Amino acid sequence: MRRKDIIDGFRIGIPIALGYFAVAFSLGIIAKQAGLTAIIGFVSSFFTRASAGEYGVYTLVAAQATYVEIVAMCLVVNLRYMLMSAALSQKIAPGTSWFHRVLMACCVTDEVFGVSISRLGYCPPAYTYSAALISTLFWASGCAAGIVAGGMLPANIVAALSVALYGMFLAIIMPPARDDRYVLYAVIASFVLSGACTVAPVVCEWSSGTRTIVLTILISAVVAWLKPIEMEEAHG
Repeated sequence: MRRKDIIDGFRIGIPIALGYFAVAFSLGIIAKQAGLTAIIGFVSSFFTRASAGEYGVYTLVAAQATYVEIVAMCLVVNLRYMLMSAALSQKIAPGTSWFHRVLMACCVTDEVFGVSISRLGYCPPAYTYSAALISTLFWASGCAAGIVAGGMLPANIVAALSVALYGMFLAIIMPPARDDRYVLYAVIASFVLSGACTVAPVVCEWSSGTRTIVLTILISAVVAWLKPIEMEEAHG
């Protein structure tokens, strides 16, 4: 692990961490309503790191759902990370041990995947680890802080804090979209089709995680067919 990769990972992970703290804080308030303590909230957030997944978990906990229902919900909502891990494997240098490959997959979140996949050349494990570590600590701390704060903050302030994460994610995907028109087309298509699927018959009944998986496969397959990337171009 090179020192520069670690420093770069922490540097790129700090903005992600700040956005994570704000969103996790609002999740912590929901966790408080479900009866979780700050320690339990910290541990669960540290190992989950998924806003939709954690929201579903805390909602089901409050409803006293069974373990099977909670596990099944998490698998469906977070299944998209399997696709992200598969895509990230193409950015890992040949010869990287299976341990690093598995651990990098465990670090994947939407934003950590975004900064890892957009790095020029192969993505060093240390870069992903550092970005994931700092962002995960802030995510877990934000959830714990939200639990401690409980319901003291007004709902409109909590909603305003949650907007920061979406702005940060846009900051990740827009620079590549300016440089490559096919990336721009994919981003526009994802916005349009995602909105259409929320009102389309039958499809609107699917979970958000299922819709994300289907659209990811569909859009990426079309873009890959229209504009395949040569190995030299991808890692050069």
